[in-house]
Order: sequence, then structure tokens, then C-alpha cells
Amino acid sequence: MATLATSDESTQAALADVPDDALTALLAREDDRRRRQVNLLAGENLESPGVLALLGSAFADKYAEGYPERRHHTGCGPADDVETLAVARAKKLFGADHANVQPYSGSIAMLAAAAALLRPGDAVLAMSLAHGGHLTHGSSANFSGRWFSVSAYGVRRSDGLIDLDQVRDQARARRPKVIVAGAISYPRVIDWEGFREIADEVGAYLVAGAAQTLGLSAAGVIPSPVPYADVVCGVTHKVLGGPRGGLILCTRDLAERVDRAVFPFVQGGPMVNQLAAKAYALGRAAAPAFREYAALTVANARHLAAELEGRGLRPLTGGTDTHLVTVDARGLGLTGREIERRCESAGLLLGHCAVPYEDVPPASASGLRMGTLSATTVGMGKPEMTEVADLIQAAAGNPDDSVTQRVQSLAQRFPSLSTKPQCGKSASS
Repeated sequence: MATLATSDESTQAALADVPDDALTALLAREDDRRRRQVNLLAGENLESPGVLALLGSAFADKYAEGYPERRHHTGCGPADDVETLAVARAKKLFGADHANVQPYSGSIAMLAAAAALLRPGDAVLAMSLAHGGHLTHGSSANFSGRWFSVSAYGVRRSDGLIDLDQVRDQARARRPKVIVAGAISYPRVIDWEGFREIADEVGAYLVAGAAQTLGLSAAGVIPSPVPYADVVCGVTHKVLGGPRGGLILCTRDLAERVDRAVFPFVQGGPMVNQLAAKAYALGRAAAPAFREYAALTVANARHLAAELEGRGLRPLTGGTDTHLVTVDARGLGLTGREIERRCESAGLLLGHCAVPYEDVPPASASGLRMGTLSATTVGMGKPEMTEVADLIQAAAGNPDDSVTQRVQSLAQRFPSLSTKPQCGKSASS
């Protein structure tokens, strides 16, 4: 006679992990892709094993809506301590009065900053998207462009640098409630003090959109916006190498407004596993090794920019102060998108971007945008940046099998972290 399974056994069987061959195959493809390609995407970096472990930890399924000791759920003792630790580390690392580590992304952080400081229809002054600004700086497809009256400032035609005189003139004319300083395709340091002076003159809040560079500020290799901005929006991936997620730093008098803007206005319960991984990344960024990494990342970018200039790709601002490299590809007679696709076919991952004052549709823009975060993380240095510049030139001109083989050889010399492609228990487990 067959033995009936107990209720506990049935429940365990129903909830047990099962093999998922489709996802296991996809993870294997991703692992293989990383072995064969060199990542020069400006906004990507590799997450450390410690970050990945915390993202997949028991914190992943805990609901903790609210803030420490003010939760809407019970059983949040460890979650409270995780968030408190992350906040304390962020405040210490950046020298900020207040930190909110809950935003799911950098764009959510910008949305929360807007919710804290603005009302629909208010005037905002931000960097032009065509000159390096972000979607949250006034794109008509984004909340910023739909809800607010956004005016754009840009860079000088002569040298590609931000024109503070133009910013001041526009601020005086528009009297914005918020001035946004920061960009995603501007590789130079930003004059935070200059922006602060302009904001004070017209009575505006200063918001720093520092997602690309905040980690470099934490390391002390570029100036920090924290002493000057009312609100600083950043992320914990990119330079910091933590989990994908947002971060807000602000002055003490805006702390309550920012916290209420994040929760309950913009989002619900935070992802506690993400908070734990953020705390880990913020703690690691306080170590001397991180400062060395940040300095090497900038040195690699400067070397790459110089090498590309010698190969017909003109740096848009004459060079870089950060991990970002932006160049004008018109010297090669190709659009940025064309070079991006040719490079991808050879295994080089980079992006395209606009070139200021180039009067063409975005799809035909001649800019290229890349970064040295991932390359530096896997151990590449200046010799490899020279090799990368050669490969970009070769891929743009003639992306044949020999270029692909050279890219794969470089990638295999500096392997990234394996994705450990397995999803669910094996049939024999």
C-alpha cells in the first residue's frame, strides 16, 4: 500500500526549488558573454561577491515599509539595523548631514528630490540633454519635462565646458526654484561652488545629479558636491561597485521632506537585501584600497582619452577628470551609433551620445561615450587602455574576425566575475 505524504512533506515538495533549464542556459550565455567581451560602458561596473551574496540573502523577502523603528510591518529588528548601518556609513563617507538609502534607482532619487522641493509647474534650470544632461533633467518623455517648466543650460562651443556665465544669465532671467547641476556625458569636474553662488543669488535650491561621479568624490579624487548642494542624488553602483540602487544626501533642514518624498510619496517598502548590499559597498568605499581604485580609474580614463585623440576620435572637452570619456567620431566619418554597433560585433561594449552643437537627429549623432570602471575593476591599466584604443579604431574601420579574436584575448587575460550559471537544484540534488 502506498504511503500518503504528510501535510508538511507535501508543502515542502510544493515549495522546493526545481531545475529551470531555460534560465540556467541564459545564465550560461551571460557568463560566456562576459568572458568574450570588454566592458567600456560608462554606467556599468562589476558587483563584488559580497554584494551578490547579500542581494541573494534572507533579507531579499523581508517587507520593511517605513523607516527604522517606524515600520508598518513587524519582525523588522535586523532590517532596522541594516538600514541604520547603511545610513551611518553614507553620512560618514560623504560628510553629509542626512542620508536616505531607500531609493530603488538614481532616477527614483531624482524624482524624490523633485517631490521634496517642487510642485508641478515650478521652474527648473538643468543641463541640456544634448550637452550631456540626463533624462531627469527635463526630457519631455520623463516626469521632469512633463511636470515642470525646465530651461536648459549647456557648454561653450569653443571648449565644450559648462558656461557658468550662461547659467547665471538664465537663472537671473528664469528665477528657477531648483537648479540641477550634474550630467551623464560630461567628463569634467563641476564647479559646485560656482553653482552654489548662482543658486544663492536667485534664491534657488541646488540639486546635484551626481550619479556618475559621486563615488569618485567619496574617494577624494574629484571635488564633492555635498558641501554646496542642498540635495545630492547618486547611486551605489557605477563607481562604488555596489548594488544597482539610488542614494540621496541632503542638509539637515531638508531631511524630513526628503524622507517623506521617498516614502510614502514615491515608493513603498525598501528592498532590504539592496540596503544590506549598499551598506557593504559604502563600508568598502571607506578603505584606502577604494581610493587607490578610484585614482587608477581616472588615470585609465585620461590615458584612454589621449590615445583615442591620436586615432581620429577627438575628446569633446579636451580630456577628462573622471572615469568618463566622450569623443567626437566625425574624424572617422561615422556616427556614434555605427561605431557602437561595429564595436559590439567585435566584443567591445561602449555607447553613443550627442555632440554639442551638432545639428543632426539623435540617432545620427557623432558622439561616443565610454568609461573605465569595469576595465579597472578587472585589473586593466594604461597598457591595456592603449590596446583598447587600438581595438576601437580597428573595429570602427574593419570589424573582422581578427579584431574579435584580439578583443577576446584581452578579455580572457582579465576575466570578470563568473555568474555561476545554475538556477535551481539539479535533478540529483
